Amino acid sequence: MYRPRDTRMPLAQAQALIDAHGFAMLVDGSLRASHLPLVLERGEGALGTLYGHFARANPHWRELEGRRVLAVFQGPHAYVSPRWYAARPAVPTWNYAAVHAGGTLERLDDAATQAAFDTLVAKYEPDLLGDAEILSDAYRRRLVEGTIGFRIRLDDLQGKAKLGLGRSREDQAGVLAGLGDSADPLARQLGAYTERYLEDTLETEGEDVP
Repeated sequence: MYRPRDTRMPLAQAQALIDAHGFAMLVDGSLRASHLPLVLERGEGALGTLYGHFARANPHWRELEGRRVLAVFQGPHAYVSPRWYAARPAVPTWNYAAVHAGGTLERLDDAATQAAFDTLVAKYEPDLLGDAEILSDAYRRRLVEGTIGFRIRLDDLQGKAKLGLGRSREDQAGVLAGLGDSADPLARQLGAYTERYLEDTLETEGEDVP
């Protein structure tokens, strides 16, 4: 991923984006892709380990054991008007945040697949695990039989925050105002993310960037 210096995310920011936007495009070396929710375990390895599962009927998993894969996570993104900048002339652009996470895929046994499934459910709807009417133990076992669990021990994690960080404070303020006033909910989401990112970057200045 092309990452000019002022767009490179610190490790904690890249991991935080995965936590917040966990639906990924998983791509192999032959450019086959699957779209899957993934959960990052930060404490497993220097960069973390991703966990997820395929539907057993999806043939993609059959080709991936022991192979390198790339998981692409897309954060907020939106159009940025040159009218929002204090400096002129200026060009229209697109601001966004994204993370590329690479590593080798390993299949999980049934017990580990069940644990990964439970972790995924716990992240998005924790009370569901205690609802035996919807997710009984027997039903959860049948779900595991129909899935292929996997983990990806990350050896490459690249985050990019194209948020106008190299521009003046006046330009940044203009972009935040423009995004905040937009009728597009994605633009407002990007504005809120940009504001938080600017605050967090000041707090973590000097942190290692992968």
